[in-house]
Amino acid sequence: MIKAVRGTRDLLPPETALWNFVEAAVRDVFRAYNFHEIRTPIFEETQLFARSVGEETDIVAKEMYTFYVADDPQLVLEKEWLRKHGPSYKQIDRLLRYAFKTAFAAYTQDGVELVVVSPSLDYFHLQTLRDQWNSTAPEAERGPKLVIVVPPEEQQFARVQTKDSDVGVCVVEWPSGYEPPQSLTLRPENTAGVVRAYIEHNLEKRGLSKLYYIGPQFRRERPQKGRYRQFYQIGAEIIGPASAGSESPARDAEILELLATLLDRLGIENWTLQLNSVGCPNDRAAYNEALRHALEPVKDKMCADCQRRAVTNPLRVFDCKVPADQPIIETLPRISQFLDEPCRQHFERVQEILKSVGVEFQLNDRLVRGLDYYTRTAFEFTHGALGAQNAILGGGRYDGLSESIGGPSAPGIGFAIGEDRLVLALKESAEAVQRKPDVYVAPLGAGMDREAARLARELRRHDIVADLGDETFRLKKSFETASKLGARFILIVGENEVKADAFALKNMASGEQVSVPRADLPQKIQSGS
Repeated sequence: MIKAVRGTRDLLPPETALWNFVEAAVRDVFRAYNFHEIRTPIFEETQLFARSVGEETDIVAKEMYTFYVADDPQLVLEKEWLRKHGPSYKQIDRLLRYAFKTAFAAYTQDGVELVVVSPSLDYFHLQTLRDQWNSTAPEAERGPKLVIVVPPEEQQFARVQTKDSDVGVCVVEWPSGYEPPQSLTLRPENTAGVVRAYIEHNLEKRGLSKLYYIGPQFRRERPQKGRYRQFYQIGAEIIGPASAGSESPARDAEILELLATLLDRLGIENWTLQLNSVGCPNDRAAYNEALRHALEPVKDKMCADCQRRAVTNPLRVFDCKVPADQPIIETLPRISQFLDEPCRQHFERVQEILKSVGVEFQLNDRLVRGLDYYTRTAFEFTHGALGAQNAILGGGRYDGLSESIGGPSAPGIGFAIGEDRLVLALKESAEAVQRKPDVYVAPLGAGMDREAARLARELRRHDIVADLGDETFRLKKSFETASKLGARFILIVGENEVKADAFALKNMASGEQVSVPRADLPQKIQSGS
């Protein structure tokens, strides 16, 4: 039997009623704040996420579903290496158990070489691969020379990255006439796509754009409570030229006040707003340097991810969830010590506005968010019903994102809600919000299906939810079905009723049954009496 892919799930009635309830409330709130819907493609060019989200973030490094519209360059390069260099080795074993699609244990007269084919070099992941090899390979095969196979355009970068190390570089030419294919990625988040659309369609001419979206995203992260590999996000962005007010602290406060309104509207109680400023790029550079210096003597005591992040992007250390690393992280410098005066004033004004409109918050200078494009205001809303990973939504300001992907200056701020996790936090049950049938139309006797269908159509034109029975059902079965569906009324359509053009209508709760003329049925059912 074929089942849903692990990490995905089907949404079925009555649960879908709860999702519709959430989305209807969300659209109502967005309408009140003058936001308008945008729908972007489910897949985008991979470079959009690599350049905007950040090469060293977990999303780009580990979690994206990426594919090529033609042959995978890694496999093309592997084939060329095997054709030209493979015969010079005694034996080659493919290492399928590693994350790299093209890794080999290549045996020579002098020992073992670990050969990794990498058209786009990620040196730190290569080092991680060697560490994995050394921890699992037989003792006699440990400590092999690491050889990376790269195309000519990566040669210089590869040699710089491997300078003063025992890593070898093997340059392999692409086959004659080869053109690298387009790399596409299922969107892991939607802000980058919205900003790409903003640039592509020259939305800066409209001034300030207030946009929202609802739709699926995709990540290869390990499934856990409320987190799936195909998941759904509700998000919004305020973006535009600075002259339209997009940099104003008022926009930050407006987004946060909107979210407080939305959570209250949905009946989510006891949420907590965590608030921080991650400063401007200059602040971040100084802070990263301070973190790098502070991590140098302790990074070897941390998990493998933190050891890599300590070198490539120290700010990402704060994303670590490993309990043993938390005491070390707690001793690190705080971003609030590195904010310049404009960033400090901007953050203070955001807080002042939130206080004036009655939105409570907690300052948390460990909050950095997981994406590289954030600047200044960063925030999360948390809720205890979600367990240890209690963030229900998050977001922040991204003033340089448009420029990083080739667009004009367009300061912005936005957020994304994990809809799966939002539904988990609701007190409302699916049964409570599902609209039950107003009436069950029960045809009795041969030829009555046709008459019942006509009557049901008339009722539905009055926005009455009508479910339709079958003329083969006995009266008892029709009543049982109407009760099971939760219908408020059952409407009997028999030969006598059709002739009289008046129909027996029974209230399922009170048991009262009356004969109602056809023309009066919509009003009678809608009144509920």
